[in-house]
Amino acid sequence: MSTLSERLAAQPTLTTERLRLVQLGPGHLDETMAALDDQDAMRLTGTRGAFTREQVHAHLAVTAADGTYLGEVVLNELEEDDLAMNYRIALAGPSLRGQGYGTEAGRAVVDWAFDEVGLHRVSLEVFAFNPVAQRSYEKIGFLVEGRARDALRWDGAWVDAVRMAMLDTDPRPR
Repeated sequence: MSTLSERLAAQPTLTTERLRLVQLGPGHLDETMAALDDQDAMRLTGTRGAFTREQVHAHLAVTAADGTYLGEVVLNELEEDDLAMNYRIALAGPSLRGQGYGTEAGRAVVDWAFDEVGLHRVSLEVFAFNPVAQRSYEKIGFLVEGRARDALRWDGAWVDAVRMAMLDTDPRPR
């Protein structure tokens, strides 16, 4: 049987009804860099700073079935002994939000994480000013576990982070 790290390294292409999730490669760099210019997405994810082209190579790209770049979905922060990872997603612009792409991609990734990789827990944090994302995570099956008060200072205001997680034993809504 392969190790957890080996199963993660395989990173197959995941396909849903409308999406094809592939590893980010040189063909996606221009779109990724443009997505990092979306200031609203940066705020919603609490992302500060600038990223180089080299830094985005490690991310998993979300593309529509026709190959259109839609954003990225990432499992990171592997805790191998605990069979746990962190989850995050960022769509590549406001016109893509509210269409169910994030929920669809998230379902594919957590299904793969639990069923193929063998993770026990996938967790995330979502900022309180992003209830749309929280609802998407709930549709995937993530449950609220708590709140980190004043976790982010954005434009001079403190914002809480809602902590959510999903276990391999939790129901997966469809």
